[in-house]
Amino acid sequence: MCGIVGYIGKRDVAPLLLEGLQRLEYRGYDSAGIAIHSSGKGGGLKTVKNKGRVRDLEAKVPARFAGTTGIAHTRWATHGAPNDINAHPHTDAAQQVAVVHNGIIDNSGELRAKLTADGVELVSDTDTEVLAHLIARAQSQTLEEKVREALRHIEGTYGIAVLHADFPDRIVVARNGSPVVLGIGEKEMFVASDVAALISHTRQVITLDDGELATLKADDYRTYTTDGSRTAASPTTVEWEAESYDMGGHDTYMHKEIAEQAEAVDRVLRGRIDDRFATVRLGGLNLDAREARTMRRVKILGCGSAYHAGQIGAQLIEELARIPADAEPASEFRYRNAVVDPDTLYIAVSQSGETYDTLAAVQELKRKGARVLGVVNVVGSAIARETDGGVYVHAGPEVCVVSTKCFTNTAVAFALLALHLGRIRDLSVSDGKRIIEGLRKLPGQIAEILADEQRIAKLAADFADAKSMMFVGRVRGYPVAKEASLKLKEVSYIHAEAYPASELKHGPLALIEPATPTVAIIPDDDLLEKNRATLEEIKARSGRILAVAHSEQEKADDTIVVPRNEPELDPVLMGIPLQLLAYHTALALGRDIDKPRNLAKSVTVE
Repeated sequence: MCGIVGYIGKRDVAPLLLEGLQRLEYRGYDSAGIAIHSSGKGGGLKTVKNKGRVRDLEAKVPARFAGTTGIAHTRWATHGAPNDINAHPHTDAAQQVAVVHNGIIDNSGELRAKLTADGVELVSDTDTEVLAHLIARAQSQTLEEKVREALRHIEGTYGIAVLHADFPDRIVVARNGSPVVLGIGEKEMFVASDVAALISHTRQVITLDDGELATLKADDYRTYTTDGSRTAASPTTVEWEAESYDMGGHDTYMHKEIAEQAEAVDRVLRGRIDDRFATVRLGGLNLDAREARTMRRVKILGCGSAYHAGQIGAQLIEELARIPADAEPASEFRYRNAVVDPDTLYIAVSQSGETYDTLAAVQELKRKGARVLGVVNVVGSAIARETDGGVYVHAGPEVCVVSTKCFTNTAVAFALLALHLGRIRDLSVSDGKRIIEGLRKLPGQIAEILADEQRIAKLAADFADAKSMMFVGRVRGYPVAKEASLKLKEVSYIHAEAYPASELKHGPLALIEPATPTVAIIPDDDLLEKNRATLEEIKARSGRILAVAHSEQEKADDTIVVPRNEPELDPVLMGIPLQLLAYHTALALGRDIDKPRNLAKSVTVE
């Protein structure tokens, strides 16, 4: 995974590219590089790259690095260790071609062997370098034809941008499985792997489809397919403002995005509640009532936090709509040759809408004739375009690598979908009104939880020396425990495990000791006494307990009390204090909170 930025126009390109890389650094940050068409003496391509952050690259760029066309890259390593040589852009031996690449070339080993046999000296360990050599060696006359000729040899995923010393008036870009977005300015053009790099310069964008290429010139662009046929790509307007990507006075994006959740949840609810019929309006589903009643099962697919939100969603759909539902990691589903049932409604969940494992699962389902909906945050993203309909979660831009507000909004979006399906089927008007009342309470209750941040920060400081932690919950509490465990691992690097509370006695109790704290999710529902019995089991083994509950728990060492909502919606609230717990634990340990090691935001590789 990586961040790609490119520009062609009249302005000095290096500062623009470095600014774009800063905005995309959440997509990868182990190395960075920049290549430009030099306007200095001798012209040609000039490249600067290095291991480390974008700020390190900025310090390395010479004062005289002038040009008005260039491409840049910030990397999350897949092939080859992070170092200066493996950093992008990659060039051919003659420095005629420069390429930046997001994705994985599956047959790079075979291509490297062929190039080596032909006398080409490869200097990096990356898969991308082969593409630079293939373009340079192509016999075609135009850059567009050279790129298309090279791509015919490529198997795998790519979002690329290409410069050529002989064609200083253009950038050629291509997409297959990894996002590429064009930005249209006044006599200038941009390209990026995410609109975050474009939004301060233009809000008019075009998102390429798989198998689509584009040629960018300062005053023009054209899009076409791999066989050269023209395509009719139309610009759309990005709904987010540039200020949405700023920290807004917070020390980290994670803290900002946690703090934005009350407003974000209000946004996902806005305009969707239908009081007259005690339901919600979800016009983007493209699923009428008759079709909804024929669905006999719901299967939800996602990865990481999206998968955990899908587990909450599956429970909501079963409880409110009484349709059998389950969630599964998309990364597993796509490989297990699953039976695709025509009476099953499939739902793909992704914050970015570009998660490759989830997108590949969608494409396989569509190939087999399944009906697939999307629950995504980014309008116009690949999954949004590939699915038959869906729900946008309207969380706003989420920059921190670990997901917080988007996870919460996704869970709320599933509550809306479950209510919609339930009211079509057998959910009563009174239950519909009850859920609507609960949904309306959520923003205020989230604000109430966030107001208790300082107490949660003090608790987090006590957990910073833990080597491992357990998270447990029953039924509605279990997906919350899984997401909380993931958050702690991602941002603090403390080992954590999540289990159904009822499973403790079947093995995990062996891990309980004073040095291994347990976080227990204990809503005040019909399983309250069962959950309290779990606390007894842990205390009998001298385990320390932090409870997240609706009232103080006598057997817990500490309790974070959260407001009570409707039982079906309680999981939305119970996860929020645990986001703060992970954040402040990481803060106490001095972690790089927005850029945790080994991770990147938008996972567009397998």
